[in-house]
Amino acid sequence: MHSAVVEYRGWKEGSRCGYCASASGKVSAGMWAHSMTVQDYQDLIDRGWRRSGKYVYKPIMNQTCCPQYTIRCQALRFQTSKSHKKVLKKMLKFISKGDVSKVVSEEEPMDSHIEDVVPSDFAYKSESQVSQTELTPLNEDHAEGVENEDKDNAETKEETNVKKVESGSLQIPVDKDAAGPGEPSHSSKTVHAPPKPGKGADLSKPPCRKAKDIRKERKLQKLLQNQMGTLEGSPLQAGHQALLSQNSKTPTNQPKSIEDFIFVSLPDDAPHKLEVRLVPVSFEDPQFKSSFNQSATLFAKYQMAIHKDTPSECGENEFTRFLCDSPLEAENPPNGPECGYGSFHQQYWLDGKIIAVGVIDILPYCVSSVYLYYDPDYSFLSLGVYSALREIAFTRKLHEKAPDLCFYYMGFYIHSCPKMRYKGQYRPSDLLCPETYVWTPIEQCLPLLELSKYSRFNQDAKAVDEGHIKDLGRVRVLHKRTIMPYSVYKKRRKGPSDEASVQQYASLVGQTCSERMLLFRS
Repeated sequence: MHSAVVEYRGWKEGSRCGYCASASGKVSAGMWAHSMTVQDYQDLIDRGWRRSGKYVYKPIMNQTCCPQYTIRCQALRFQTSKSHKKVLKKMLKFISKGDVSKVVSEEEPMDSHIEDVVPSDFAYKSESQVSQTELTPLNEDHAEGVENEDKDNAETKEETNVKKVESGSLQIPVDKDAAGPGEPSHSSKTVHAPPKPGKGADLSKPPCRKAKDIRKERKLQKLLQNQMGTLEGSPLQAGHQALLSQNSKTPTNQPKSIEDFIFVSLPDDAPHKLEVRLVPVSFEDPQFKSSFNQSATLFAKYQMAIHKDTPSECGENEFTRFLCDSPLEAENPPNGPECGYGSFHQQYWLDGKIIAVGVIDILPYCVSSVYLYYDPDYSFLSLGVYSALREIAFTRKLHEKAPDLCFYYMGFYIHSCPKMRYKGQYRPSDLLCPETYVWTPIEQCLPLLELSKYSRFNQDAKAVDEGHIKDLGRVRVLHKRTIMPYSVYKKRRKGPSDEASVQQYASLVGQTCSERMLLFRS
């Protein structure tokens, strides 16, 4: 199947929120994805969607109790903070020397929190209500014939006027070089906010330098000033200033990268061995199949210890549905990464057993973190933070073969929930504007979120959602095994109109996805 096939379920209002005390404040839209290309999902998460198994959902940001902003880290420019280095060094000491330093991590584990989506919101059993036969479209020739049916009556329609949202007084300058691939528009310049005490280096100051280098520079500066005397205002002054500038650039120690901490030679007699394996999520893959039982057991242990689940809530069926079932179709194009695109488990094997599993999606422009579960017995290794750093390093590695793949998506940033703010410590990071779907540096978003838990980040009052639905009739529909535009389906449909539901679906997924994915209609 080459096209995404989705069933839109509409809005779910008044459900329990996993981030605050509200019992009925959560509002989200959802759809069941029977299949989906990696490009479909990339475009969807760039409009604020996220998946849990095959269920894909989007918080209704201006109505839900805890707005969830899509966050991405610019992996190629990532700089390790002091706390990140502590975690990396702790793991290195443990592996190479057996040193166990049980220091409580300041940051939350990098997982998606199972409360993100409540399975009871939209019954999973509904998947079986639609047979595979109904989902399999006829050949493309027939589909094209149906699409041509409406051409005679097609007229060019004026695009819907989009209401412009008034903005505040904060003006954000645009940096044309900062935009990443596939973005609706360019990101803004990064303005670093003062860091909190104990939370990494002061980004507003230059890197630390050796006292010896500073003394050399001062001596040279004094010498040149003494020699300049009558040169003040003369053409020779520029030459002396250039000399001063050139000599002041003394060699400084480059900060260590993540790779410097992770990929180091270990002694032959190291007490531990850590191996990270990338395994495709497929029961046809030998490694995935052979490690399934061990992985499922670890998931249950983690859920019961960390999230207080009962055994029935984290059995093999729940594990499969939540973290093994994926709508993404594996792709392996020649210009992509060697592992291809799709859904994977990144297994952390310590001394022959799995101690952690990072569930990730590898997409055209990013590595998207889905979930992490680990052995609570190894909590002292801060595996949540360590795995996030490994995934950033992995993103950088994939970029070498796939140049467009350069971001690390961490799921949702929830400023109104203090325990979820840790994701903002992976810098530089951007948040997705919930109205225009433009990426904005997190430093510019935080002051706005301090004033209001829901905020439009794009401060250009004239800016609108460039991907908004322009022609509802062009939405692709799968009806009775036949692909057709909604304009044709609407004429064939019997019973009450479903235009409001289709309009809502199309506005949330955007024009591009609505014309590429197939909306299943019974």
